[in-house]
Amino acid sequence: MASVRGYFHPKTATGNASLIPTPPWHYSGDLLTVEYRTDPARVRELLPEPLGLAEEDPGAVALIWADWQSCAASGEELLDPVRAQYKEAFAVVRCSYKGRTYSRCVYIWVDKDFAIARGLHQGYPKKLGSIHQTRPHPYGPAPRIEAGARFGATLAAADRRLAQAVVTLREESESNGFVNGHPMAHHRWLPSIEPGKGLALDELIESGAASFEAGPAWRGDAELELFEAPTEELARLEIREPIAAYYRQVGVVWNGGTLLESGTSAAE
Repeated sequence: MASVRGYFHPKTATGNASLIPTPPWHYSGDLLTVEYRTDPARVRELLPEPLGLAEEDPGAVALIWADWQSCAASGEELLDPVRAQYKEAFAVVRCSYKGRTYSRCVYIWVDKDFAIARGLHQGYPKKLGSIHQTRPHPYGPAPRIEAGARFGATLAAADRRLAQAVVTLREESESNGFVNGHPMAHHRWLPSIEPGKGLALDELIESGAASFEAGPAWRGDAELELFEAPTEELARLEIREPIAAYYRQVGVVWNGGTLLESGTSAAE
């Protein structure tokens, strides 16, 4: 009997065509984070049961741009950069589950298919987008990582601009924000192939970094704008009050998560 291999589709005789490799997955990236407050009701409408609003600062949002290089354990993708490099922008809120505070990604756009596939596995609601951010460099006109440095960031999807920001660094910081500082509480959903049968996969899971390292964090100010689009709802998380902006270079390893509960979602 023939067997097929691969961590994800497509599964083949060798497994070499699989869209994503077996974890652990390793990431090196530059993160621009803009935190602000919105109406907590707009956060609540994005939290399915059994999740609720965070007790403290329930309307806090982080909009994050990330310029990544990623690979599996062998690191071979780093020498074939088209398989390693991608960019993403994502909106994170905080929520509560059984008295504990979690972070939750409610919107996310990426520019590579393998990043979308990883998101399906991890419970991130990834979509294709066009993401750009200023890269630091020690020479020429690019900004250095120092006080007064200015970074721009843009996000578009389906030919519409969804967000843009200009971040000005002011001083070193102990962290790069608080909204995305907890384990993630995500749902893994897959509708049944049979109409009317609800969800074939319905899991609330917890995941986070298996290991983490980072350079100095910098805090600053941001000019952030969100824009309406016919097939996107990021602008519903309207900006009511700026909090701060941050820049940090990080290294992260992801290696799975934990099932919190299953079968809690209502069928669409």
